[in-house]
Amino acid sequence: MFRNFINHFSNNIGIDLGTANTLVYLKDHGIIINEPSVVAVNTKTDQIVAVGQAAKEMMGRTPGHVKSVCPVVDGVISDYEVTEEMLTYLIKNTEQISKKFFKPRVVVGVPSGVTNVESRAVYDAATSAGAREVYLIEEPLAAAIGIGLPVREARGSMIIDIGGGTTDIAVIALGGIVRSKNMKIAGVRFNQDIITYIRDEFKLLIGERTAENVKIAVGSVLQGESEEVLVRGRDIVSGLPREVVITDADVREAIMHSVAVLVDGAKEVLETTPPEILSDIMNRGMYITGGGALLRGLDVLLGEVLKIPVFVAEDPLTAVARGTGFVLDDIDNYKEMLLPIDELAIPKI
Repeated sequence: MFRNFINHFSNNIGIDLGTANTLVYLKDHGIIINEPSVVAVNTKTDQIVAVGQAAKEMMGRTPGHVKSVCPVVDGVISDYEVTEEMLTYLIKNTEQISKKFFKPRVVVGVPSGVTNVESRAVYDAATSAGAREVYLIEEPLAAAIGIGLPVREARGSMIIDIGGGTTDIAVIALGGIVRSKNMKIAGVRFNQDIITYIRDEFKLLIGERTAENVKIAVGSVLQGESEEVLVRGRDIVSGLPREVVITDADVREAIMHSVAVLVDGAKEVLETTPPEILSDIMNRGMYITGGGALLRGLDVLLGEVLKIPVFVAEDPLTAVARGTGFVLDDIDNYKEMLLPIDELAIPKI
């Protein structure tokens, strides 16, 4: 009874702790935070200067004693203390919205195949940031729940969640992951591909933010109507500012290899899927979630290569966060899908 009382006066928070962006779902409010996973730190005082969008806008523009840190790399925590500070900031923001005074209950999405130590780092960071209870769920499972796939059914479903740092490819049936593959090819890799291509082909240096903007503006994996964007950077030879025109064809060539590896990963998962479930997937198709789902033509390319219907999920960017929220709304019925906390390694990283 006392537990129910506390639950009534505390927040239920779902968190998609991503390499590029962190999203927060608050019960009865939906997605309330969608911020870059960036923290600006004063290295002289070790104080947090800014978090999220404000910190991202400082990247490449800060004085020497202010450093912009991306505490989550390839889907896992690379800087524990900064991640804790970022989560503390996010949790405090939810408290200001809901005005509830007990510590929150939190569900956090983690990439499939993470180690016990990596999972424990997420658990400890959320606990230290002020969570009363912390649960972890694999991101492809959360994404499938978030877009309404019937994950408990015996019939199989397939999902590709393309985030900033990782891509999770998973076949799901009976409330669990039957086959999965985690790849370090995702949005950030595409950005790096674009940076490298523009440097090599145009002798121009650009930053991560510019590459991201190019990808959004003209990124595609199939030839279509020609598009172009003006890009400004620093000339490698002269060191002076210069601008060039980048086309959709340039971006396709830049990311071609990474996209091919991603498609091969999906093919590999299908090749190891049990025949009965494979038949289900052929009938129902597979779904793409995450920011990478917005890469134009990717669904068509996957469908052509894999010979199955492929669909971009509605609002793919928020699928994992919505899934964590749905789990929180009915935690008792989803507990068998959560990672077993008591089996995680004890040490922090």
